[in-house]
Amino acid sequence: MADVGGIPGKNCRGFCKYCYFKKVKEVKAFGCKNCNPGKVGCPICTKGISDSQNEFLPPYLVAGSIQNTLMMGNYYGKELKVNITGGGDVSCYPHLEELTATFKQMGLSTHLGYTSGKGIDDIQVIDNLINNGVDETTFTVFSTDPQLRKKWMGDPTPDVSIESIKRFCESCELHAAAVIIPGVNDGEILRQTCADLEEWGAKAVILMRFANHINQGLILRNEPIIKGIKTHSVEEFETLVKDINKEFNLRVTGTPVCDPETEAPFAISLDKNKEFLQFIHEIKGEATLISGKIAGPRIQKIFDNIGAGDKVNVYCVDQDIACLITRDDLMDIDLSQVKDTVILPGRAFVHDMEAQKILNRDGKQRIVTRGPDKLTVDGEASGTLTREDVIERELINFRELAEEINFFGMKY
Repeated sequence: MADVGGIPGKNCRGFCKYCYFKKVKEVKAFGCKNCNPGKVGCPICTKGISDSQNEFLPPYLVAGSIQNTLMMGNYYGKELKVNITGGGDVSCYPHLEELTATFKQMGLSTHLGYTSGKGIDDIQVIDNLINNGVDETTFTVFSTDPQLRKKWMGDPTPDVSIESIKRFCESCELHAAAVIIPGVNDGEILRQTCADLEEWGAKAVILMRFANHINQGLILRNEPIIKGIKTHSVEEFETLVKDINKEFNLRVTGTPVCDPETEAPFAISLDKNKEFLQFIHEIKGEATLISGKIAGPRIQKIFDNIGAGDKVNVYCVDQDIACLITRDDLMDIDLSQVKDTVILPGRAFVHDMEAQKILNRDGKQRIVTRGPDKLTVDGEASGTLTREDVIERELINFRELAEEINFFGMKY
């Protein structure tokens, strides 16, 4: 990973209308697993969560960090690729051509992480990047209609951006991305975008549900991003992803749901995959798992299917994505439904000390701990995996979770 830095809205030629970093002011410390035990707040759950840590970095610092990684790691004889990423738009990084040329001299090919192309004013830049070893890119398309890109993304040169997509498709592996806004770039407009991408030779497209409310992931309290927009429900969005997947010869995934090819997230929750549940340890302890509205029902089904529904209950807070659970979500929990052992999502934005206080405020002395960082794979990662890969990862994670339940939730 080559992090070039950058701040959303500043180092990307201005916010897109739908950007979830819009309207963010000062970020109050959330707390997380990385904080010191007695203090709420650390770089990850303050500046890190808003991608506001630093502006673009000098190219020698970025290249130097990669060189140090190569020197410290055992990479001899391995085929390596650098993923250039940052808080701003990678295409706006002023030293992008210089940096990719440096990586080429180091014998490394390059993947351009999420970029919108808004920083590209001259198509010759794309040819230079390809000549410098860029052979993969993740490109925020939004729409192949230049006027929509101009209006909704603030793209000053939308025609050049679209030509850039075509040029990358010809010479690279292009993964397209599109935040889907109801009534703007969905429906027939989305289908035309996918038809264009298929014709140009794109490898994949990830559809991203537009979030407009706190419980959809805007925990930085900057809701609504766009007034008057009614977002897709999770069920509507899942249907859309599956429909697009059937209609086009592209690798289609969605986030927060779903991946029709691998059956993620939570492939092992499906009845057709019950046979794999035999590899999860027998549940002997009791615990309540705190989760979000998307993952929760699927997790409960897995424990029901292995015959542990009486020992493990999943409490779903009013937050779609479990990793974005905060202290406010815990305050709304009905503690009468919570067992003596509570397991939080590993990456929840709650300090351990505060979680302990909130979940014991009824006078009980519950054990509060964290589960694995991830239990499944979402569409942003599953697009490069097979169904077997996803199932294997889920089984590994659920085996770890089962061990935690048996350790912390055992009655002696």
